[in-house]
Amino acid sequence: MPGEIADVLSLPGATLSFHLKELTAAGLIQSEPRGRHICYRADFDAMNDLIEFLTHNCCGGDQSRCLPVSRPAPKRAKKASKV
Repeated sequence: MPGEIADVLSLPGATLSFHLKELTAAGLIQSEPRGRHICYRADFDAMNDLIEFLTHNCCGGDQSRCLPVSRPAPKRAKKASKV
């Protein structure tokens, strides 16, 4: 349900609605009305087709070129010392 997704991702409702609409239009997710709510589910076949297309056409068939770039771990906030 959109409310649960927004809570988990800490997104405002309008932002989530925009992304869900775009993902639905791209065919990467499917929506199913359930009474007053809408249930969203990933279309893994469509996602796999997209990844295959991007790997072949963007990476020239070399999957190693499509690996995520490593980023340094975020710095942790220092705890306040008790006096």
